[in-house]
Amino acid sequence: VQLQASGGGLVQAGGSLRLSCIHSGRHSRTYAKGWFRQVPGKEREFVAAINWSGGSTYYADSVQGRFTISRDNANNTIYLQMNSLKPEDTAVYYCASGQWPLQRVRDWGQGTLVTVSS
Repeated sequence: VQLQASGGGLVQAGGSLRLSCIHSGRHSRTYAKGWFRQVPGKEREFVAAINWSGGSTYYADSVQGRFTISRDNANNTIYLQMNSLKPEDTAVYYCASGQWPLQRVRDWGQGTLVTVSS
């Protein structure tokens, strides 16, 4: 599965951004998808995941209630709607693909940088 993320940028604290990730490849629609993030010098951390149908999702505690993951299988795209952004959300965000519940990632996309200014 190939993954291409976009939508990062600079936003003020309290603002919103929507990340997108287009996926392709054999059976790409059948895999769970998710978002992870990484700050320089720290390990990559889980943000959110969604199963193949979109019927199940789960989130890191740090983003629960602020971020929403969704998928459009007709267009092979997953989204991460990020609201009420905080400076500590600043990171490179990566989309990922694998078996539900995505505790092990099979494929990674390139990152997209999100910067939240205070």
